[in-house]
Amino acid sequence: MNIICTTLNAKYIHTNLAIRCLKAYAAPEFDIKIKEYTIKDPAMNIVSDLFQQKADVIGFSCYIWNIEETLKVVNMLKKIDPSLLIVLGGPEVSYDTLEWMEKYPEIDFIVMGEGEQTFKQLLFELNEERNFENVHGIAYRENNKIFITPQRNKLNLRELPSPFRFEEDIPHLSKRVTYIETSRGCPFSCQFCLSSIEVGVRYFDRERIKEDIRYLMANGAKTIKFVDRTFNISRSYAMEMFRFLIDEHLPGTVFQFEITADIMRPEVIEFLNREAPKGLFRFEIGVQSTNDYTNELVKRKQNFEKLKRTVTMVKEGKKIDQHLDLIAGLPEEDYFSFRKTFNDVFEMRPEELQLGFLKMLRGTGLRLRASEHNYVYMDHSPYEILSNNVLSFDDIVRIKQVEDVLEKYWNDHRMDNTIEFLVTRIFETPFDFFQQFGSYWDEQGWSRIGHQLEDLFTRLYSFLEQKSVQDLDCILSLMKYDYLRHHKYKPRKPWWNVSFTKEERSKLYKSIADTSSILGKEFEDLQLDEKDLFKHTLVEKLSFDIHKYLNTGIIEKGSYGLLAYFDSVNQTNHLFPFKLEK
Repeated sequence: MNIICTTLNAKYIHTNLAIRCLKAYAAPEFDIKIKEYTIKDPAMNIVSDLFQQKADVIGFSCYIWNIEETLKVVNMLKKIDPSLLIVLGGPEVSYDTLEWMEKYPEIDFIVMGEGEQTFKQLLFELNEERNFENVHGIAYRENNKIFITPQRNKLNLRELPSPFRFEEDIPHLSKRVTYIETSRGCPFSCQFCLSSIEVGVRYFDRERIKEDIRYLMANGAKTIKFVDRTFNISRSYAMEMFRFLIDEHLPGTVFQFEITADIMRPEVIEFLNREAPKGLFRFEIGVQSTNDYTNELVKRKQNFEKLKRTVTMVKEGKKIDQHLDLIAGLPEEDYFSFRKTFNDVFEMRPEELQLGFLKMLRGTGLRLRASEHNYVYMDHSPYEILSNNVLSFDDIVRIKQVEDVLEKYWNDHRMDNTIEFLVTRIFETPFDFFQQFGSYWDEQGWSRIGHQLEDLFTRLYSFLEQKSVQDLDCILSLMKYDYLRHHKYKPRKPWWNVSFTKEERSKLYKSIADTSSILGKEFEDLQLDEKDLFKHTLVEKLSFDIHKYLNTGIIEKGSYGLLAYFDSVNQTNHLFPFKLEK
């Protein structure tokens, strides 16, 4: 048989671990060909490519982000070649399986749950006797009837072959994210998460995992993401793996983990802060909500004070970037409760704060008991909520406006000093800033059009002008500073009205060239003459002493300047604040 395992990834840089696990397990009896696409690829292009492979069996790995596009492809393939056998698997079709089979007659088989052994056994039956009732964990059709067999027992993960030893993957390792699992299952019971359905945690063989990581790094893998639901559930295991990765990593490699922060011991963080090279590790931490009653309703155990201690210690270590997640729409968390959750978490200033919306995933406890909280949600993937008994759709729209500007103005870190000033000195809380700005952004129609870097600054300034906020002169100075510090090259035309005429700038440059010491020793060492200043620098007025503010937080207004020097050879810049002569 000619067998293909395929999927539609969310982005090109992603890789699908599941279909590689199926390929590895099916060998040597079956030689499976891997084909990957993205959800942005035209369905006709995917169908054309798959049709030309002349496959007998095509298996699709299905998730909430690709099921809609996958079904379009499946429908077209079946119309072109009704004899083609279509097998679906993955978390999206492992629940409500009968509904999927009834609704989509073009699906021949569904593999439910853990697929390695089930899929291989299905291939044997397809190749020989076709007694599908012998295959545990599938749905199939026979004589126009649908049958579902009992699911099989969990696999012994220590016996599974490596899914990383395929030569065809090697050229792509340096360009894409490599996903790796060292365990399956989750010890927690969060009712909005599919991982809560499987009881217990099973581990792969540690030494094999280490060999896989060595192999991946040796062949160019740069970003390796662990998909374990709680990487640090076993402290001894986590410490062993952290030690291994610190000792054996290659330069430029980054490892990402999903961490349960409130169970991480301080001594583990102290070890990482002391031993880990900066940038080697990245933590993803699901906070979701700081409302104790909400967490109780979804059976989520979380000690926020301990979580905050972990995040703070890691941040103070300055070695590991942290990505924190929130979920809007959890039971009994209304708009004002979510506002508090957002502010509680933003107070920790994570490098990234992702604001997501509750998805009523098939098979989860929350979906099964949706009526208890009057949940209204999308019938199609991603099954995102539209309202519940305490959160109206209008509330959700307002929170989505927060999400839009949060991504652009905090997670991208284009103007950290400006945002910090706004959320601590101008607006009542961080949430209020992002909410009011997000609403203004939406009203202007900016959410429907693109933007360049300069647009982010001009649009924020437009909003602040419209609000008639206090200290707008200081905010403008901070925006200038943030804008210039991210430029490697001298900007052709700044987004603001320049401070000096050509004559004033010429006079100022002459003064700076004559008395360069007023800008400090670092500037003096550059030995720039007037010609260099005109060619490689930009000078602007500021309304306060930004050097003092950045070091002490004190605003001392006056006549100040900022000189930005752009080193085009090394593609770097240097900013030199100074006091302007009266």
